[in-house]
Amino acid sequence: MCAAFRVAASLIRVLYHVAAGSVLGVARVLFAAANERCLRCMSQAALGRSVTGTFCGDLLVGAMAQSWRVLMQGLTSLVFLCARADEYVRPPPSPLVLTAHDKPAAHPQQVHISTVGSDRMRISWVTDDRNAPSVVEYGKSRGNYTVSTTGGHATYRYFFYKSGAIHHVTIGPLSPSTTYHYRCGKAGDEFTLRTPPASLPIELVVIGDLGQTGWTASTLSHIGGADYDMLLLPGDLSYADTQQPLWDSFGRLVQPLASARPWMVTEGNHEVEALPVVGFAPFVAYNARWRMPHDESGSASNLYYSFDMAGGAAHVVMLGSYAEFEKGSEQYAWLERDLAGVDRRKTPWLLVLLHAPWYNTNQAHQGEGEAMRAAMETLLYEARVDVVFSGHVHAYERFTRIYDNEADSRGPMFITIGDGGNREGLALEFLKDHKSAHMSVFREASFGHGRLRIVNETSAVWTWHRNDDECATVRDEVWLESLASPKLSKPTAGRHDEEL
Repeated sequence: MCAAFRVAASLIRVLYHVAAGSVLGVARVLFAAANERCLRCMSQAALGRSVTGTFCGDLLVGAMAQSWRVLMQGLTSLVFLCARADEYVRPPPSPLVLTAHDKPAAHPQQVHISTVGSDRMRISWVTDDRNAPSVVEYGKSRGNYTVSTTGGHATYRYFFYKSGAIHHVTIGPLSPSTTYHYRCGKAGDEFTLRTPPASLPIELVVIGDLGQTGWTASTLSHIGGADYDMLLLPGDLSYADTQQPLWDSFGRLVQPLASARPWMVTEGNHEVEALPVVGFAPFVAYNARWRMPHDESGSASNLYYSFDMAGGAAHVVMLGSYAEFEKGSEQYAWLERDLAGVDRRKTPWLLVLLHAPWYNTNQAHQGEGEAMRAAMETLLYEARVDVVFSGHVHAYERFTRIYDNEADSRGPMFITIGDGGNREGLALEFLKDHKSAHMSVFREASFGHGRLRIVNETSAVWTWHRNDDECATVRDEVWLESLASPKLSKPTAGRHDEEL
């Protein structure tokens, strides 16, 4: 038995005694020691380097990283899922695709962009050099940077892991539907972005539970194969699950797409990473790395926020399934204010994203979104939200318009799109006798991504693209009519085959 497994076994025994009332300090010491050794190996492996000497060789690097990953996945499940005896059993995990970084320490990596207000962009990146400048130079032609903007950076610690400098710089004002070329930190590569349009039409990619596996790489390839204006992600990004080098690897994996179009994200359960025994607060890595425009939308938390698109023709609300949401909570009060400020005469489209689905006929994660649904569904219904996107369940499912567990033409259409490519595999078991099955229009356990093209003030088309060999197959399609339209009718049924 290698050292990693002996440490893991000792840790499990200590945690058992801690739960029974033993001294917490013992757990802290063992946990930190194990984490430090395994993170060191994982960091080197993620960078594509061998670790030599008495501590670990190539074989032991893989063994320790794998044992630690499995251990932490199990502990996370115990802490956050409280699985029942009949909980859905997932297929074996998929191997990770680790993206190495072998460039100088001041070279920007993990570059991604997000919208801030109507005419600005936040550029975020990481450098191993913590003294590298937080500067973005940009312009409308290659290599000709006419504007330079300075921001700031921060770092965070997680056990013995210390992040690189995480830079955030907001640039603008920018023109809509315009291509800009930019460079981060006065070093490294030039990147290219295109700003979203100032009016309809606009095309959105929607994908959840992305991870970093071969399945993820396939999904990203299909997404990049056709143009779009913005990507929306309802939680579960890197699946780091306390293994902080995996946040770095994930950032490098998605950089080609995330540096070119805005990625707007909200948190999932795999972003929590809280470990009460050793004193780590939730969402430390997520909040540091993926800063969203919550201040601009009046939200006190990076876990929920909103923003406008297409000159205000569409309003997007990103909710936090893992922030307090009950009536009387900060998130509930913020949502009330936010929805009250939406004038549907000027904003015909209203979209909501959250992680844990409110309606779900899959055996996996049954009922996990019910408390949030009970607390907030009426707010969404009264605001006439058009579509609610969620993730968490690793499959695709589209419902008709629903309110309070009944089909209702004035309620939102609910879509689960947690099929991006996570390491845990697909959730294969749909319940044919589920109470909501008669409202489930289409469901399939396959990897893929969705696209919402808002054509004009009244009409939009949703398509789900399944990863199918060399191309993304359009497997489901439906036209929607805005609920702000005077004519409130049910959406036209899309094409679909028999339920699996």
